Amino acid sequence: MKPPAFAYHDPATIEDAVGLLGRLDNARLLAGGQSLMPMLNMRYAFPDHLIDLNRIEALAGITEDDGRLRIGAMTRQRDIADHPLVQARLPLMIEALGHVGHRQTRNRGTIGGSLCHLDPAAELVAVAANLDAAIEIAGPAGTRMLAMAEFPAGFMTPAIEPDEMVTAVHLPLPARGHGYRFLEMARRHGDFAIVSVAVILALDPNGRIDHCAVTLGGAAAIPLRMPEAEAILADGDPGPALFKRAAATARAIEALEDAQVPAWYRRQIAETLMERALLAAHARAVEGSAA
Repeated sequence: MKPPAFAYHDPATIEDAVGLLGRLDNARLLAGGQSLMPMLNMRYAFPDHLIDLNRIEALAGITEDDGRLRIGAMTRQRDIADHPLVQARLPLMIEALGHVGHRQTRNRGTIGGSLCHLDPAAELVAVAANLDAAIEIAGPAGTRMLAMAEFPAGFMTPAIEPDEMVTAVHLPLPARGHGYRFLEMARRHGDFAIVSVAVILALDPNGRIDHCAVTLGGAAAIPLRMPEAEAILADGDPGPALFKRAAATARAIEALEDAQVPAWYRRQIAETLMERALLAAHARAVEGSAA
């Protein structure tokens, strides 16, 4: 299959790209292309202009500043997985990236492209929600920051204007020695997640839960933080009984339903994966506290 006709642009700076977005009607940004190119070839997308971001060097790279990682929007998923800062401080993301497509797609796919495509089953979308990421957005008026909780405007629709673009994601670093777990159920490894769960859990010196974050991916139209589960976890002694009670909150979510997966099944998977992820994250937190 072949894509519809479009005009091609390859700016060298962020300012040039933003300028093109402001001048051109019906323009789409090309990052890694792992989602957009199939959509073009299958005639799901019909842009009149394609703006290729691959020559903009300022959009790639990973830096640490004041307890946060800044990852440029054009940073490849493979480069994120191989980066020592991410490996040392964000093992949850490393674990999640192992579920993203295959090696070939991770070589080209970018974090910014994944976030902007905003597929509810996307692993990096769930991780960004779990870590309370902040999204850096450039537009004609300059740069603004948007909390990941406010970034999804709806199903596969980010809350950015047509003349804006994502330039980076800022990720707060969890406490050293924290526990974590990313689990996913898919028909085959590399397929879209039916449901995924991301958990971060940190303990205080007495072994009680000091911080926790639980996020479901693939279960609903947008990534779901689970505040009811987090409240249960923050108010009890960590252990199997508490984790089972927290996981039971998944029974109340408004789950997606399609021809292959009914909503009740997604809720059941979400509950099971949450319980398993909490048990594993707690075990890692205990090990990290003892180290």
